[in-house]
Amino acid sequence: MSTKANLANNMLTPEHKKRKLEKIYWISLFIVFGIGVYSIITGYFMQGMESTYLSNIVPWGGWIAFYIYFIGLSAGSFLLSTLVYGFGMEKFEKIGRAALLSAIVCMITGILFVFLDIGRPDHVMNAVIYWNVTSTMSWEIHFYIVYLILLVVELYFSMRNDLVKVAKSKNFKGKLSRFLIFNKQEYTDIDKGKDKKRLKIMGIIGIPLAIFGVHGGTGSIFAVLKAQPYLNSALFPLIFIISALVSGTALSIAIYVIKCKVKKQQADHSMIRSLGSMLALFIGIEIIMVWYEFLVGFYGLEHEEIGTLQLIMGSPYSWSFWIFQMGFALLFPLILLVIKKTRESINWILGASVMVLIGVVGVRFNMVIPTLIMPKIDGMPYGNYYMNLSEWLTSFGVIAMCLILYTIGEKLFPIDELDSHEKGVSKHE
Repeated sequence: MSTKANLANNMLTPEHKKRKLEKIYWISLFIVFGIGVYSIITGYFMQGMESTYLSNIVPWGGWIAFYIYFIGLSAGSFLLSTLVYGFGMEKFEKIGRAALLSAIVCMITGILFVFLDIGRPDHVMNAVIYWNVTSTMSWEIHFYIVYLILLVVELYFSMRNDLVKVAKSKNFKGKLSRFLIFNKQEYTDIDKGKDKKRLKIMGIIGIPLAIFGVHGGTGSIFAVLKAQPYLNSALFPLIFIISALVSGTALSIAIYVIKCKVKKQQADHSMIRSLGSMLALFIGIEIIMVWYEFLVGFYGLEHEEIGTLQLIMGSPYSWSFWIFQMGFALLFPLILLVIKKTRESINWILGASVMVLIGVVGVRFNMVIPTLIMPKIDGMPYGNYYMNLSEWLTSFGVIAMCLILYTIGEKLFPIDELDSHEKGVSKHE
């Protein structure tokens, strides 16, 4: 039977193999998503926060860590797209739309994670209706809304020229494109010039919005917590911004290279190597910031902050710091990106990017959990927190939803330029 199966598999054309892999991909995602929905219903909705390992000592857990993670991916991806649309660096044009789409999807995913933690997301409207201008959180909610609108509008104008081309087809994709462009028949040079100008304006407006409003603002929510000495630092928002650039660049590299490999298309070696160099630079800056964050923390002789740093570096939780943060997020990928042999290889650059995406999850957990575990008043017990099965299943379900949304976006819209295959690119490894 196995011989017959192998023979049948070998007889499959590349197109059939592609469809088979795509089918497995969709089935896997929907299974994980379905398990996540089941976990939310049976745990979150039926039992509330009792279905988690959160407590009055550790009120924030894995969902807040994932919230920061995806907000960072969104801000970093958007900032990378501004190289194309804000500063006209056409060298990175092939990742521009994908970066905007991933920024939108990651933003939605991050907001969904924080909604899970809040429990009553409808209460968010109170911050919109009754705007407290002295509240960091209130400002942040408004920034998120404006940022999401900006992302959607910018993605629309970035692909409008290809929407006109797709609109000529008679399938669902063509009908959707005709609806989005209001039955526009042709895309002229005048339209191209206007859209280019619009994209530049939106890209430039979006830079301070993403830096100071979205991810720097998210860092500010934590940095203003005076009761948490480890977080209460002016350096914290800056670390958030640099970390966003690290994770966003890694995400854009991973998406582009994986798509090229799956579709058997040629990848732009020059662009990937440039992105790899940028990623190495951002990682280097983050290492410097982490160094000074810990140096100031230890020399400040603040009891709670030193205790938190000791928890991060030398407790049962320290594996997250040494393996994920220092290993996967910083040192291992940096080594791959600076050694001549590996920094020239697309596969090694992809490997470094995937390491970063995995490692930054640990970075986010280290930002949230240890400082809450450390008692702030003498006599109080240490907190204890690990994500339980319900929290993990729910989280995987939300992440599967993120991948589903992104893939649907790739299917419905011309995220890759329709004429990109005509441009000279090098063959991928």
